[in-house]
Amino acid sequence: MLWSRKVEVCESAVELIDTHSHIDVSVFVDDFYEVLNKARKAGVAAQILPGVHRGGWQRILELSKAEKDLYPAVGLHPMYLQHHGESDLELLRKHAGSGLLKAIGEIGLDYFVEDTDRSVQQELFEAQLDIAAESGLPVLLHVRKAHDQVQATIRRCGFSNGGIVHAFSGSLQQAEHYIKLGFLISICGTITYDRATRIRSVASQIPLQSLVLETDSPDIPPASHRGQRNSPEYLPEIVSSLAELRGEPVERIAKQTTVNARSLLGL
Repeated sequence: MLWSRKVEVCESAVELIDTHSHIDVSVFVDDFYEVLNKARKAGVAAQILPGVHRGGWQRILELSKAEKDLYPAVGLHPMYLQHHGESDLELLRKHAGSGLLKAIGEIGLDYFVEDTDRSVQQELFEAQLDIAAESGLPVLLHVRKAHDQVQATIRRCGFSNGGIVHAFSGSLQQAEHYIKLGFLISICGTITYDRATRIRSVASQIPLQSLVLETDSPDIPPASHRGQRNSPEYLPEIVSSLAELRGEPVERIAKQTTVNARSLLGL
């Protein structure tokens, strides 16, 4: 259900793109338009809304149709295997062929939780790569403790549409391998934490042409909002931290990451 509201115009001169935002989920229902308008005021010109299971796809598609700065990217998440049914892949293929999606995602492999069925994850991942390849769409990757396996799968399947590695947490070498495979590396609020030394180091060394930004709202809030619900309006804080780490102007980071996202996703 969509509600009537007063839409406010972005008042920031810096244009940003949140490549991974879950503002479609229930924790945002009560203040959805307030959150959206605050993001616009903060300079967030576009948000990609990834799907994680079939039950959430319709709301993502409805919101994306209603709001010109929201874009859909639906998929079957590796950690929601119990929610996926036999017909879901066929419906995903239908959506992928509709011309409405900007990507397939979020999809991938997650080995962080040891008792998940890795063989089912693998089968699901490869099936969705095939759908993305058939439809000419990039993918949004969810990867935890499985970067080498994901990269090997992409190579073996010959997937060449590229995509974004969501909330990247791997090594510099793994990031470089993704870049060679045609992927962009997404930086989120993790870099605002002083103790996150590895990703802060990686983010400072990756070529700017290979970086995009995200909040992963409502998860991974920046350090200044630790313990709170994350929101796309906090994306400028991530940009500021990234600029400080790299010793580059905020405006340059904002401009290039926006160009990168628009180019890959066709925004």
